[in-house]
Amino acid sequence: MLDQAELLRLLQVGESSRVEFKKSPADRQQIRHTICALANDLEGTGRPGVIFFGVDDRGQVLGLERNDRTLRDLLAIRNEGKILPRPSLHAQWLRVHDKTVLALVVLPSDDPPVRCDGRVWIRTGTTVQQATPEEEPRLAERRRGADLPWDHRPVPQASLDDLDLLFFQRSYLPSAVAPEVLEQNTRSIEQQLQSLRFLIQGVPTYGAVLVLGKAPTGFIPGAYVQFLRIHGTTLGHPVADNKQVTGPLPDQLRQVEEVLGAHINTALTIAEDSREEQQADYPLVALQQYVRNALIHRNYESSHAPVRIYWYDDRVEIENPGGLYGQVTRENFRHGATDYRNPLLAEAMRTLGYVQRFGFGIPLAEQALRKNGNPEPQYHLEPTRVRVVVRKAP
Repeated sequence: MLDQAELLRLLQVGESSRVEFKKSPADRQQIRHTICALANDLEGTGRPGVIFFGVDDRGQVLGLERNDRTLRDLLAIRNEGKILPRPSLHAQWLRVHDKTVLALVVLPSDDPPVRCDGRVWIRTGTTVQQATPEEEPRLAERRRGADLPWDHRPVPQASLDDLDLLFFQRSYLPSAVAPEVLEQNTRSIEQQLQSLRFLIQGVPTYGAVLVLGKAPTGFIPGAYVQFLRIHGTTLGHPVADNKQVTGPLPDQLRQVEEVLGAHINTALTIAEDSREEQQADYPLVALQQYVRNALIHRNYESSHAPVRIYWYDDRVEIENPGGLYGQVTRENFRHGATDYRNPLLAEAMRTLGYVQRFGFGIPLAEQALRKNGNPEPQYHLEPTRVRVVVRKAP
């Protein structure tokens, strides 16, 4: 983190490969490109980059109205899902003579290349531009192997034969990389997989096995979902339906959501104005969000337990192995706080459209439950597991 003295020094020196001046935060798309470029840190300085708002191209301080909304809007860029992996941002107000400037500090990514809307942006001198096919591998080679999250690490014994390369080329790649970049692409499939963090030195990563693998449980025993439909209110009652859902995560999500939809009951009710309305005992979107959240955030590394969905007569319980992670605590859980035990999985689910915005899944589920008339969900946050209990609408 840069202190105020260092920020003022950078402001004085002027625009460079680490510093950008902008009059205002109005052009969000250009700001995203600049954040992406600074996070990629093509020169490999290892130092944060800074965007100063309230300063023109010549370095003249124009000033900016100081308000918390501007600061919050800029910091919200990291959770939009447009820049992947998520950038690390800090913001600070500076007083320069009698005017106010906002400094947005962008930390260099440990896991380049960083993309914005499927394109890799870099900063050369004082300009932001798309990376060339030669520059992208330079970024990928700088990943710090010792610091990689679990889902970025190579899987012993796995090879390209264990991945569904047809799905990668036909579905994943067009969603992850901009069309015009693909049209100009002359790289091998190995280079494409490496660029998207699915390959390290020719070996598939755990994230690759989970998202693209033909049989993930062959390498990660707990990578499946157990579904039980129980006639009653305790585990001792008869089991009416029992499914073990396996396969890569996109297939698991599709199959689980089909099962959930099949078990939801819908009743016909008459509103006060005599209109007929349909009332479901559970809103599908809420259950979808909780299951997606469980699969993205669960602990795959040290637990062989599956994600469990137990559907009783009066409630649905969804449980994943692994407690809260990183900066997420009991106090800020449910309030937009985000951190990722499996950042590559989170990126892949965003790429495939299962996540619209980071940190929004639980609020979206709760909103759907309230709209449907279900009681407030109950969360059981334990050191080794997270369980949500959703009760049936009256």
